[in-house]
Amino acid sequence: MCVKDVVISNQVGLHARPATFFIQKANEFKSTVWVEKEERRVNAKSLLGVLSLGIVGGTNIRIIVDGSDEEAALNALVELVESGFEGM
Repeated sequence: MCVKDVVISNQVGLHARPATFFIQKANEFKSTVWVEKEERRVNAKSLLGVLSLGIVGGTNIRIIVDGSDEEAALNALVELVESGFEGM
């Protein structure tokens, strides 16, 4: 299992469009991916789940990945978040 805390750097947070890119990236991997905000944890491959967290810019989230390609999945998702979803 791999875990990493990151800050959502884009101003609008994980609203519909960035959340969709995040979910698409998570779905490229076989591993189970979770996003945690405060006490809530949701499946990172679920649009409704991710949107339900209400993640705005500047929010700290935790990405948790467990599976055969966990390191690659975590690195790709962290890179996407840290880029501010640039070029999406």
